[in-house]
Amino acid sequence: MEQLISFNQADFPFQAFSLSHLFMILLTLVLLVFMYFFRDPIRKKYKRLVKYSLIAFLLLGEIFFHLWYLLHDRWDVVINLPFQLCSISLYLCTIMLLTRSYRVFEVSFFVSMTGAFIAILTPELFFGFPHLRFFQFFLAHIAIVLACFYMIWIEEYKPSFRSVIKAFVVLNIMAFFVFIVNKMIGSNYMFLARKPSNASIIDFLGPYPWYILSLEVIAFSIFLLLYFVFFKRRRTAV
Repeated sequence: MEQLISFNQADFPFQAFSLSHLFMILLTLVLLVFMYFFRDPIRKKYKRLVKYSLIAFLLLGEIFFHLWYLLHDRWDVVINLPFQLCSISLYLCTIMLLTRSYRVFEVSFFVSMTGAFIAILTPELFFGFPHLRFFQFFLAHIAIVLACFYMIWIEEYKPSFRSVIKAFVVLNIMAFFVFIVNKMIGSNYMFLARKPSNASIIDFLGPYPWYILSLEVIAFSIFLLLYFVFFKRRRTAV
């Protein structure tokens, strides 16, 4: 058991698109399909249970992450402040679920879905199955994705095209703030100072700082794709 919470990466190396990684991707899809097809029973009988279960997964995953670093005396402002996109998304989703604020939702849905989707497919993760960090990483990101679709399928929130623009503007405001933090403390939050050390989609987007512009285009494109696939088509059909 001690090995499963150790900081020894060599014992449990992570390999992208390994069987365990593919299983987590499949689990994400299965849970989304389940939530969609059982959205009516969830809305009528299990709404609070699902909502607070998602909040618990989000918060407990974050608590475990910080306690794990503290336990090994590895906590550092350079890597552990909640300024990665998925860390920001985690807190946004928690606030969104607790407050049911539409303003938080329309930003959180696009920002969180984009970050969590990319993270699940190309994770910056150095501990593979069955290390507890492996499970914490994927369960937290899956909870972010489920929280976003919970607001759509269970709470029946629907963003507008204006929400796409608003989310993109907010994302850039956050990125500017994080960029300043990176300059001040030498961190690499949101990968705005350099590329991640592991293989990722950023490797195909050119050198620093030009890949940041490519990420802007990709983020806005994903925002538009999410809007037109999940919302615009529905409105046209109505």
